[in-house]
Amino acid sequence: MSDLARLERRLSQAVDRYERVEARLAAATDGAEIVRLGQEHAELKPLVDAVAALNVKRAEIASLEAMLRDGDGDREMAALAEEELKAAKDALPELERAALLLLAPKDKDESASAIIEVRAGTGGEEAALFAGDLLRMYQRYASRRGWRFELEDISETGIGGVKEAVASVSGKGVFGRLRFESGVHRVQRVPETEAGGRIHTSAATVAVLPQPEGDVDVVIDDKDIRIDTMRASGAGGQHVNKTDSAVRITHVPSGIVVVSQLKSQHQNRVQAMNVLKAKLYDLEREKRDAARAAERKGQIGSGDRSERIRTYNFPQGRVTDHRINLTVYNLPEVIDGSGLEPILDALAAEDQARKLAALEEEA
Repeated sequence: MSDLARLERRLSQAVDRYERVEARLAAATDGAEIVRLGQEHAELKPLVDAVAALNVKRAEIASLEAMLRDGDGDREMAALAEEELKAAKDALPELERAALLLLAPKDKDESASAIIEVRAGTGGEEAALFAGDLLRMYQRYASRRGWRFELEDISETGIGGVKEAVASVSGKGVFGRLRFESGVHRVQRVPETEAGGRIHTSAATVAVLPQPEGDVDVVIDDKDIRIDTMRASGAGGQHVNKTDSAVRITHVPSGIVVVSQLKSQHQNRVQAMNVLKAKLYDLEREKRDAARAAERKGQIGSGDRSERIRTYNFPQGRVTDHRINLTVYNLPEVIDGSGLEPILDALAAEDQARKLAALEEEA
């Protein structure tokens, strides 16, 4: 059996499964079973719709080909049929690709909200200034997408740089869109603090973590955490209030520490717990990824924060994503957030291409 035939069989099996689930869902009376079947039904429906659209187009092509074979000599009708046939054949590959992509394994966190961590790396004050640029880039991009961007914790320098910051970004598909931003971002420019006009190279790290949905994903035992309260501090260590409103939570088994200091003590506690859950959830994801090391070789990047992924060259107005060898010359727009979309589109397209290739190899 050819690879194409195997893929076609898998599409057919998915449609058969959908029809069985739909029939069972109509007859089910148990609440838990209804929920489970309903979720599977919803997950399979986009694939079934894609297969239906593909089959409609194939039937259209077959009908037009039959019309041309059995034509009655009407040249005008034949010319029209040929145009329609060409258009239908041109549309077929994209419909096939869309259906096959829906067969590929999906990251269950694709549609989740996310926690973004930005930290200054090598480069001193200039690295902190660049980290601040990246933080604002994601904030502006989130605003353009209609996502909710909330700063959970930030440590600033005296001249507007960011040593480290944590933000939650809420919305549909945030993690799926931003997950390839994890890694080392490098900047090449003349620092504001450089009197000699020399170009410096600095770096900042970005981590994008999925926010687990609901309390069932991550269970934290009270005995495993230590909660401390302290006074919130602003840039340069200056106290921004006189009450112990900031919250620091330490997860003893893993050694993870999270801090929230921008809201009331109650809100800080809630937000710190959310960030802790995201970090623990990400640890579990890393364990799963490690178990699939061979598969990860075909991915765009591991998301490891030690991996250099992108360079922002200010003198040349150039941004280069090293994973896909993509270079654009609209650096101001990228840093503003408005030019980030094409880079993310290219990363998503490359990821889809790799998934299709892996799917064909498995067939």
